Amino acid sequence: MDFAFTEEQELFRQEVRRLGEEKIAPRAAEIDEADEYPFDMHELLVKNDLMAIGYPEEVGGSGGPVDFCLLIEEISRVSAGVSLIPLVNRLGAIPIMLAGSDAHKKEILGAVVRGERQLAYCLTEPGSGSDAGAMRSRAVKEGDGWILNGTKRFITNAGVADTYTYFAVTNPDAGRGKGISAFVVHKDEPGFSIGREEHKMGIRGSPTREVILEGYHANAEDLLGEIDMGFTYAMRTLDYSRPTIAAQALGIAQGAFDYAVGYAKERKQFGQEIIRFQGIEFMLADMAMQIEAARLLVYKAAHAVINKDPNVAYWAAIAKCHASDTAMRVTTDAVQILGGYGYVKEYPVERMMRDAKITQIYEGTNQIQRVVIARRIAKS
Repeated sequence: MDFAFTEEQELFRQEVRRLGEEKIAPRAAEIDEADEYPFDMHELLVKNDLMAIGYPEEVGGSGGPVDFCLLIEEISRVSAGVSLIPLVNRLGAIPIMLAGSDAHKKEILGAVVRGERQLAYCLTEPGSGSDAGAMRSRAVKEGDGWILNGTKRFITNAGVADTYTYFAVTNPDAGRGKGISAFVVHKDEPGFSIGREEHKMGIRGSPTREVILEGYHANAEDLLGEIDMGFTYAMRTLDYSRPTIAAQALGIAQGAFDYAVGYAKERKQFGQEIIRFQGIEFMLADMAMQIEAARLLVYKAAHAVINKDPNVAYWAAIAKCHASDTAMRVTTDAVQILGGYGYVKEYPVERMMRDAKITQIYEGTNQIQRVVIARRIAKS
């Protein structure tokens, strides 16, 4: 139950925070306003070996789940949009780490670490969000390969990524949630195209688009792992990735809290700093309690991943649900503490509030997280 960070991890946190405050924070508002992918931020992360965090050493990676959560937390503290660069690449990489061949890992993961390739994860469809097992994308055997057809929606990093982990039904008679397989798909192959672009309230600067396959030919080696095991890989991927979404939410909350505290110490009303008023004191105390509880849950879930805890889905769901609810509450209160200034774009807390909302929705809505938690309780 000891979640203390090692000396190396504390030094790593300090270095990422320094980089975030010096290089990422000054760009955060501009990225949000322009809503354009920040290639310079990707280059910055690669240059500082941060795209290597969370990948196996044999492909040039370093660090584990705790280190990756630290990375995401600290970047999210200044820019949730930039935090999605390492976050979504690793999301797309997890199915490859789980079921990919040695060639997949060496070629694809190594290229991500070096900044030569970017990934995206294709599960959600227009008619299947929370009900992922109802997907309609199809993969039909043809010779030694497969022909893929389907449309995925709300795909983070689509258009920027050149490689996609794509889930499609290979056995439509197997029943809901079964008969699904996972494939590696490349954007420069015939039959691949990018569809509509979404214009979002938050995490701007991170593209969200449709991925469309029409008669796309996947080679035999493009199949990830075993046939008809894709849904298992997809759900395990989310179990391993949800702690990082929780870390993103935690970072957003911490960033908003830090700004609100600084503001409350400087802003004067009725002849004194507003932090001295009990109404503000209690708000900040509640925010601090929620953040610290979220932090413990985030790193409890990260340790569950490391230890291959059989209850990892339970801990991941609790961490993701609590941390994202905390982010929404804390950022809303931060806007309130700043008053009218909190509502204008000159100050970062309104952006953080907009960014926080998606953490309650993607990688499984918080209603779905509560279903996961409740089912585990019923079985225990």
